[in-house]
Amino acid sequence: MSQKRFFDEISARVSEVLAASPAKDIEKNLRVMLSSAFSRLDLVTREEFDVQTAVLARTRAKVESLEKLVAALEAAHKD
Repeated sequence: MSQKRFFDEISARVSEVLAASPAKDIEKNLRVMLSSAFSRLDLVTREEFDVQTAVLARTRAKVESLEKLVAALEAAHKD
């Protein structure tokens, strides 16, 4: 028996034992409890954060562009 197959078999048996034990219920309850706590913290997902980061980058670029335009118009107006 190869070493990889041996470890795969042990892993499978441990998973079976845990699935039939109270540890599985504890894990499930812990996940529910953590999920509830995170939802109360009003956190955003990574995807939402990335979208807002991209929006902010575009807005920042637009503001910089408009600042340059205003500076050019002010310089032209002073002449």
